[in-house]
Amino acid sequence: MTLYKQIYHSPLGDLSLAADEWGLIGVWFVGQKYFERGISSQVFLEAANPVLSQAKQWLDAYFAGEKTEQDKLVLFPQGTPFQKQVWQTLLEIPLGQTQTYGEIAKKINCPSAQAVGGAVGRNPLSIIVPCHRVLGSKGQLTGYAGGIDKKIWLLQHEGVKLDKQPFFSLR
Repeated sequence: MTLYKQIYHSPLGDLSLAADEWGLIGVWFVGQKYFERGISSQVFLEAANPVLSQAKQWLDAYFAGEKTEQDKLVLFPQGTPFQKQVWQTLLEIPLGQTQTYGEIAKKINCPSAQAVGGAVGRNPLSIIVPCHRVLGSKGQLTGYAGGIDKKIWLLQHEGVKLDKQPFFSLR
């Protein structure tokens, strides 16, 4: 299997995009927590392919403020069945809205919001699978693998109203 990788220059910094012939495997902020986790030891061809081209078009539209639909992309994140269940639930959070870890836990019948938080934090498809839309139990901003400043920017870009001085909780 051939793996492809390209750098995408976003308004928030460079993103590393990885895919195979069938789908998108990862989108990470360069240097973020869990950067290229699970695939960093593999050999990549630093070249475009149709999957990466489609992901770049999606990101261009997103950063231009256009409404984007993730279902136009074929996503192949690497993770446990539980993580994949959480990531699938993240895709259901509408643009411009947020949910708490607890709400997601209830939705998937998981007794632990912390377990959900662990899966959210390991989401390998930053921005596209919108883990930035997840907040703490009281609506507070919690950690984000790409950095809390990026989480704030993404939420504001999507029209989420944040308090002037949000309460931060680093998980």
